[in-house]
Amino acid sequence: MRVLFTTSDISTHWFPMVPLGWALQSAGHEVRLACTPRAAGQISRTGLTPLPVLDGPDHFFKARLARYRALTASGAPVEPGTVLHPVTGEPMASLADFDIAEYAARNREHNLAMMRGSCDRIAAFARSWRPDLVVTEPQNVEGVLAAQLLGVPSVCHLFSTVGTHEPGPGLGIVLEDHSDSFPRLGLPEMSADLIDHVIDPCPPGLGGACEAPRLPVRFVPYNGPGTAPDWATERPAERPRVLVSWSTVVSKVWGRQTCRLPTILDGLAELDAEVVVAAAPEDRAELGTLPRNARLLETWAPLNQLLPACEAIVHHGGGGSMLAALVAGVPQLSLAITPEQAANGERLAADGAGLAADGRAATAGSVRGAVAALLGETRCRGGAAALRDAALAQPGPAELVGTLERLSRTGAA
Repeated sequence: MRVLFTTSDISTHWFPMVPLGWALQSAGHEVRLACTPRAAGQISRTGLTPLPVLDGPDHFFKARLARYRALTASGAPVEPGTVLHPVTGEPMASLADFDIAEYAARNREHNLAMMRGSCDRIAAFARSWRPDLVVTEPQNVEGVLAAQLLGVPSVCHLFSTVGTHEPGPGLGIVLEDHSDSFPRLGLPEMSADLIDHVIDPCPPGLGGACEAPRLPVRFVPYNGPGTAPDWATERPAERPRVLVSWSTVVSKVWGRQTCRLPTILDGLAELDAEVVVAAAPEDRAELGTLPRNARLLETWAPLNQLLPACEAIVHHGGGGSMLAALVAGVPQLSLAITPEQAANGERLAADGAGLAADGRAATAGSVRGAVAALLGETRCRGGAAALRDAALAQPGPAELVGTLERLSRTGAA
């Protein structure tokens, strides 16, 4: 069987697909992961084969542009420096610092040509290689296009609790075809309704709204290569350990002011706990002097190596962080910035496995109180353990391979 994976530029969107790619290859199937040239090197290091044929405007630019448009349409007042210029990524004094009409006049045709070229190249590869099915993440339209062209199953692999048919604002994670390549190639307009099946890495009941049949899979954490130091994998004997992790993706779209690491560390400074900070290099440089109870990881270490030694985790509500902590059975405090992150945290909290709050409104006091509750109460520990057991009861990626084989042969799972 030949399986074509397709993805956007954001690595946390395709990280959950990597264990399935390994399982397919181990079962003797061929796998190609279509991506942009920007992502090819990182994908190569996973052991999967990148196919760098996709193109289009930078994903961070598209996210910043979408936020700019939403703020402009809302008419709400904007504080200076809290919105990033869609093109440069630098803070703007006001929304007037970006002329969207002038940008569109200069760049629209170029951007559309990139997107059309991307669709044409994936169409040409699909017709030549003839995959038996296509697995795509929600923010990639080229995979759905390839599946439609060949008449093979289109399978969407989710990366968080947010589904393909969410009604809430900011939760429409399935993108449109702005290049009109679908009708140009004789296909129906791109929409979430063209997705045939959904691979859901969430335990039953935690995942969001989807119209297509779900294919459950156990979440296997992968967030890049690395090795944790020995001290970070050993559970401390004297006091509980709290892991603090934050994403640089949010800062690149919403601005540096959304990085809540200093506030989190201030809140945990007086807590009787050992605090381990997992931060990107650009965040480490801004942390200054750490509290006496905090220790910084100097190099990147996968979260799944760190979590078994922790009693709680504080993070930004991203799907990868949330699901990694979930399968480790660790209570979580989610300090969300974006609507998708807020949905993740709220759904996790509703299942009793953690607490959720608006990261932009978080204070040192609110963080300290929430983490103290996670460490001191049995409710969240019990909820986290129950959700972990439900997650581990899901079929693993190797078991999902047989389902995908049947799907490719019969069109039904």
